[in-house]
Amino acid sequence: MDSFTQIVLGIATAELCAGEKLQRKTFLYGAILGTIPDLDVVVGQFMNPVDGVAIHRGLSHSLLFFIGLSPMLGWAISKFEKGKISFKSATTMAFWCLITHVLLDLFTSWGTQIFWPIPDRIALKTIFVIDPLYTLPLMVSLMMAWRKKTFSLRKKYVLRGIYISSLYLLLTSGLKLYALNQFEDALKKQKIEYSTLIVKPTAFNCILWNANVATNNAYLLGDFSLFDSKPITFETYAKNNKLTKELEGNPDFETLKEVSEGWFIVTKIDNLYYFNDLRFGLLTKDPRQPQFAFSYVFKEENSKLKAYEVPKQKRDGKALMKGIFNRIKGN
Repeated sequence: MDSFTQIVLGIATAELCAGEKLQRKTFLYGAILGTIPDLDVVVGQFMNPVDGVAIHRGLSHSLLFFIGLSPMLGWAISKFEKGKISFKSATTMAFWCLITHVLLDLFTSWGTQIFWPIPDRIALKTIFVIDPLYTLPLMVSLMMAWRKKTFSLRKKYVLRGIYISSLYLLLTSGLKLYALNQFEDALKKQKIEYSTLIVKPTAFNCILWNANVATNNAYLLGDFSLFDSKPITFETYAKNNKLTKELEGNPDFETLKEVSEGWFIVTKIDNLYYFNDLRFGLLTKDPRQPQFAFSYVFKEENSKLKAYEVPKQKRDGKALMKGIFNRIKGN
């Protein structure tokens, strides 16, 4: 999830774990602990752009990392707050602030390598990385809790926020299963043979859902709104296997291929290769010249092709949100 949501969740978790001992200082410790796993983004700024993407939500989001880091953080906190919280309690607080961060990330489309060094990412794909309906109940509950002096009252409000947010997360899981069923029925009715189907929510909502469908020679992209009245349709994008083979062996290409979990197409425009990650949708729906939310262009550098992320413009985001808003209303 986005950093703000993880800060809010970290504070709520710290308050439940140590609010009685640390009082309102849990707001500080929770905010810090809740963001630690995402420091891999900072590390990535000093790396090759592609390698920076590859490490995101890897080691720093793993159980192994948390098990090793929690005692060190617990020791530091118990020293700072000597006489207020024990090493054991501080370690417990640190661990739960870290693990809840990752448990929430598991529900997003990107997922995490929670069992690192095993390379597989777990991604339930039920909630977008920014979803106000999840964040707002927690934020409001913390605002209410901050005004209360006693831990029992603060705990009451924090738990209320967590229950509401968790119920929303459960709702998105149910809606994802419903959307999945709708896509499967559409593919069956249209007699489309496919090998893999993934379904995920669009930006900032749980009403409009996207589907990526893999067939032998192409990928199909479709969307479904809970307010739709017409059958689901799919747009076809050729796999461009010939262009893919031309990039095989390139280190950046091989890394991006692994990161995308095979959901990509290679296009060529003005003699430049573009690696397009299919998992996060389109900015423009033009099959002849699609513009994907995450694309990398290969440029020659020291006689080698290096990949660089295609920068996104403000107008791209505005166009994307306008398209989503219009599509949410139904087809």
